[in-house]
Amino acid sequence: MTVRVECGPSAQGEPEPVVLWLGRRRLQVLEVVDRWFAPAMRWFKVHTEDGQLYVLRLDEHSGRWELAALTRQADAPNSAHPASRGPRMSH
Repeated sequence: MTVRVECGPSAQGEPEPVVLWLGRRRLQVLEVVDRWFAPAMRWFKVHTEDGQLYVLRLDEHSGRWELAALTRQADAPNSAHPASRGPRMSH
């Protein structure tokens, strides 16, 4: 999936994602959780304001960003699977 990414400088001065656009949906990047590099590619795992973790890939030759993966929703009390909430009582 093609996305639009706005970048800002990291603590080391390298550009890294600060805003992720999925269509018209704007998501603030709260944290760059991980980053890694491959020849001509840069990868970022980011935690966004919607509680998701996204893996973004930048093709350094073309400057094109892609959404490589949506890894998980952040752990939150309301996001637990119904089966993990304990026994259900029937009346």
